[in-house]
Amino acid sequence: MTPDPTTGRSPTDAERIQATVTIARKAEEVGLDVFATGEHHNPPFVPSSPTTLLGYVAALTERIVLSTSTTLITTNDPVKIAEDFSVLQHLSGGRTDVMLGRGNTGPVYPWFGQDIRDAIPLTVEHYGLLRRLWREEAVDWEGKLRTPLQGFTLVPRPLDGVPPFVWHGSIRSPEVAELAAYYGDGFFANHIFWPASHTRSMVELYRRRFEHYGHGTAAQAIVGLGGQVFMRRRSQDAVAEFRPYFDEAPVYGHGPSLEEFTSLTPLTVGSPAEVIEKTLGFRDYAGDYQRQLFLVDHAGLPLKTVLEQLDLLGEEVVPVLRREFAAGRPDEVPDAPTHASLRAEAAQRARSQKSQKSQKSQQSRQSQKSRQSQKSTQSAQTAGAAQTPDAARGDNQANGHGHGDGHGSEERGTPAP
Repeated sequence: MTPDPTTGRSPTDAERIQATVTIARKAEEVGLDVFATGEHHNPPFVPSSPTTLLGYVAALTERIVLSTSTTLITTNDPVKIAEDFSVLQHLSGGRTDVMLGRGNTGPVYPWFGQDIRDAIPLTVEHYGLLRRLWREEAVDWEGKLRTPLQGFTLVPRPLDGVPPFVWHGSIRSPEVAELAAYYGDGFFANHIFWPASHTRSMVELYRRRFEHYGHGTAAQAIVGLGGQVFMRRRSQDAVAEFRPYFDEAPVYGHGPSLEEFTSLTPLTVGSPAEVIEKTLGFRDYAGDYQRQLFLVDHAGLPLKTVLEQLDLLGEEVVPVLRREFAAGRPDEVPDAPTHASLRAEAAQRARSQKSQKSQKSQQSRQSQKSRQSQKSTQSAQTAGAAQTPDAARGDNQANGHGHGDGHGSEERGTPAP
């Protein structure tokens, strides 16, 4: 809702919301893979209900993945998050994942009855419950920061029994990187206002701990990065046009100059070629990664300009990035999980578990047969041992005395010594 500094006009709430829908549809039209919207509960933002917005967008699109950036795991109740994203899964046909985060607006905590000093404990506890709600039919749960649950069943269940893939988004919290690594989820480094050195340390921590927890090698960890761009075909035109937006937007802090900010952060203002070059350079400190989001709708930019940015991304930037990222990616680095890939993994696990169960059952039957066979053999050997002395005695008596048959018959039932 930031005013356009070139006209002084601010869009209405209705205009801003409808513009977001238009941007999402345009993103699919130009061939982008993901559209993500944030969650804010304070001016100058309007996306306070991202799943409502994404549900509407789902009905107007066919291919693009719909996500959040981010959903507040701290101040939203995990039961409501679980319900909303299960519904969104069904509406979108599985074109849904979720990015969870603490949020960067302090006052939002008391607005929703929480204490910002509990931010990390809320993140950990709420996410632990959220995972169980998506994966268990009846949940008994008790924590420190929420009322207990007894036999709670989430409705609707996740589409195909497969929860949405989760990204944990963070600007500066190593605890969030640790949480993502512990569960083997994705880690998204917000990245847009911080230098490369900070992003490197956060991503390296996540990769190292991902491997520590046994989910794969550090290179196989699922990483996403944020970025922000403003493009024109000529670099000088981009700088001249974007400067008043940069200078007036409160999000940039009214501190460093545009040139300083672009040199210190991922913000790229220039030609498509410059955007490509800088974005490919992210691998130098983040390694090969799976998701790149670009902030293009900000700082009071008019809708027409934002749509032009999407055209440049779809026509000139993203095809090159896809090609270059694919060419340089080692074989061990996986693609970002999708609903289809997660469903296939779940089916494979089910087949594997069924096979293991069948093998155990077969081994149990074979073991039982083996024990029965051993018992039969032992019984036969016992009976044979009981007869042997009698037979020997009978032979001796027959040889020595001539009437051993009677004695042999009498003692045949006597247990062997």
